[in-house]
Amino acid sequence: MISKRQFLTGTTAMAGMAFLGPHAKAADTALFGTQPGPITPAEHAARLAKVQQLMRAGGIGALVVEAGSGLVYFTGIEWHTSERVTAAVIPAQGDPVIVTPAFEEPSVRETLRIDADVTPWNEDESPAALIAKAMSARKLGAMPIAIDRSVRFFVVDALRHALPDCRIVAGEGLVNLCRQIKSPAELALLARANAITLAALHQVHGQIALGMTQHDIAALMDKTSAMLGGPSEFSLVLLAVASAYPHGSHQPQVVREGSVILMDCGAVVHGYQSDISRTWVYGEPTARQRKVWNTVRRGQEIALETAKIGVPVGAIDDAVRVFYTSEGWGPGYHLPGLSHRTGHGIGLDGHESPYLVHGDDTPLAEGMCFSDEPGIYIPGEFGIRLEDCWHMTATGPQTFTPLARSIDDPV
Repeated sequence: MISKRQFLTGTTAMAGMAFLGPHAKAADTALFGTQPGPITPAEHAARLAKVQQLMRAGGIGALVVEAGSGLVYFTGIEWHTSERVTAAVIPAQGDPVIVTPAFEEPSVRETLRIDADVTPWNEDESPAALIAKAMSARKLGAMPIAIDRSVRFFVVDALRHALPDCRIVAGEGLVNLCRQIKSPAELALLARANAITLAALHQVHGQIALGMTQHDIAALMDKTSAMLGGPSEFSLVLLAVASAYPHGSHQPQVVREGSVILMDCGAVVHGYQSDISRTWVYGEPTARQRKVWNTVRRGQEIALETAKIGVPVGAIDDAVRVFYTSEGWGPGYHLPGLSHRTGHGIGLDGHESPYLVHGDDTPLAEGMCFSDEPGIYIPGEFGIRLEDCWHMTATGPQTFTPLARSIDDPV
């Protein structure tokens, strides 16, 4: 089995090319050209320098980041959360401190990509006390300490007791200023992940048959994506009436003549995620299905047409809803219509800040990446969702994958 972080190289690439088979499109063969590698230690170091500069400018002493995507972003460490704390303390100056259980230290060091002081703690010790000690050693004990949004409450509470003179503040703003803008290396990994997912969808689309369940199709998508070098992060398959539920139903679903098939899938390449949705009908679509499909496709275009440097990202969501309301859907987030936001940021997490949702006034900037997924859902009938990811350039938005052409050529 290919691990989640493994990338398509060598014999895996050859197997993936053979696996494309008769359902591949010409663009899919581009998957097997030059392949981007993981984020380099130099880029991790640049990320640290940026967040440290932001901390100094804001009078922040340190940033605490727990295991998860934030830890990967700043240090490279790929670790899981548990009751045992593994975290990075990033001071405004100097090397970070990695606090981790003593018996986990060798494993944590395997993916560490930066210069850092690794401070192990034994089972009868307090990791918060070690963080406090590190802060005091750097003469930061009286300065505000910023907490990444992923840090759990019991960790924050322990830090309050260990650092009673230190003001704890939200670190989300600091982290967002770093993570919202993707580097060329990040864009390359996102492009690769999206290309793999679209190629897998091409392959799976041609293999769906009457009687298949949503689980059969999801398993096929997982297998295909892995063979192409991007292990699945998720493969959501919604059939018929269940397609009206954006994130699915536990009811049994089977492909029948006239079934709407909605697939929402993502792959992972060196930690960076794709998110693509395609919807079509098994057999001949009805006039109503065609109309809704075309409306959603136009919604995608309106989102991209609205995206301009400096525009509040929430305005993209607003523009789509104005169009949908004119077509008789909604209004707002009401059903039948578009009950969720038009899109979300994407990178190491499938959903990241900022969000294409009414009221998000974050100015659109070069390097930001989003999904574009303005679905329409009709409870009791069906739902249509089309989704492609894009990034903002100086001259406008650029999608990682071409938009679907039609309900008859949907992938």
